Amino acid sequence: MSHAIDQLIHCRWLITMDSERRVLENHSIAIKDGKIAAIVPSADAEEQFSANECITLEQHIALPGLVNTHGHLAMTLLRGYADDYPLHDWLNDHIWPAEGKFVSHEFVADGARLAMAEMIRGGTTAFSDNYFFPEAVAEVCAEVGMRGSLYSPILNFPTAWGSGPDETIPKSCALIEQYQDHPLVNIGFGPHAPYTVSNEAFAEIAKQEAKYQCGIMVHLQETQKEVDDSIEEHGKRPTERLNELGVMNERTQCVHMTAVSDEDITLLQASKSHVVHCPESNLKLASGFCPTEKLRNAGVNVSLGTDGAASNNDLDMLSEMRTASMLAKVVADDASALKAMDSLAMATIDGAKALNIDSVTGSLEVGKAADIATVELSALNALPMYDPVSYLVYTNCSHQVSDVWVAGERLLAAGVLQTIDEGALRDNALQWQTKIKG
Repeated sequence: MSHAIDQLIHCRWLITMDSERRVLENHSIAIKDGKIAAIVPSADAEEQFSANECITLEQHIALPGLVNTHGHLAMTLLRGYADDYPLHDWLNDHIWPAEGKFVSHEFVADGARLAMAEMIRGGTTAFSDNYFFPEAVAEVCAEVGMRGSLYSPILNFPTAWGSGPDETIPKSCALIEQYQDHPLVNIGFGPHAPYTVSNEAFAEIAKQEAKYQCGIMVHLQETQKEVDDSIEEHGKRPTERLNELGVMNERTQCVHMTAVSDEDITLLQASKSHVVHCPESNLKLASGFCPTEKLRNAGVNVSLGTDGAASNNDLDMLSEMRTASMLAKVVADDASALKAMDSLAMATIDGAKALNIDSVTGSLEVGKAADIATVELSALNALPMYDPVSYLVYTNCSHQVSDVWVAGERLLAAGVLQTIDEGALRDNALQWQTKIKG
């Protein structure tokens, strides 16, 4: 007797990213009620299941939807606005003034929708965002059908979203409560960085995070200058300062971490905090190199993020994997460092762990959400095919992403966006370009 399911997807290759890192050939994924009901050989699938829809992707790799663990989605509207500046000049002289002039609920919603379209097209199903008006991103997230972890921006000075921590911390708490049962959206705290947030604000954030268990995202030790300034001002490294204030725990994401000492690694191990590596943004801003292999060998969970489109300038996680692996090899002076499977893990299951959603997504396993991306293999650059994982990581193939599902909903079908009007999106982006250009 066959079991009734919603969808049956047949694929040439299936990369599970389960604990055994199984790579299966000619297997099918059965989806029911938004979850993976079974993964079985394709030869047996149609006998076992009666599906409302059968999708045959004979020349495709299926993999878990990618998890982009750091970004500022609305900054797609500032893509290419201020290139080729070092971090502090880029922020202080260009980005923050532009944001002060243009950022609004509408700007954030429109920029987030553009970012989500780009990410879906590149096989990303879940993301982390740290930007003003997170409520606008949450609304678009629910509308589009992506999985979003949104970390509300907290800085010591006034921004478009609030006058300072006394306003933005309570606003964050209200949003956390509003979305705590949402199937796709999680809200956490996003104190910008040690140099923009006071001890008092960090302590209050740590206290509220302990109450809600919602996670903290902080830009941390992004440059050596940040570390040197902290030692001069506080007499300690930023990691040590934040640990003493209660910020570092198993739900904390330390973004960038390019200036890393052995003491930092010991602290990361003890606190079980996660490191979010953004290789392309770090390279472009000449911020430094995160020692990913050293961190991973020490048992620290390291995930991957693109950062915002104003400092990358794309949201392409497949490209980010390639850069991460190549950079890790040079930093470690070892060609075997950060192998292809390790890089893919950083972009899938390890990313889900960093966002505390690994019980739901990050791997293709029975019982988890049907968050799936497929990559088409008929292009010449996919021939010959010896190792699908190596192909995904080392070949420029994000333009070959064909289909994407989140919780069983198909967001991309044969390269066509299903929940976003691409024509309207283009028109809107050009309107913003005219407005910002002046």
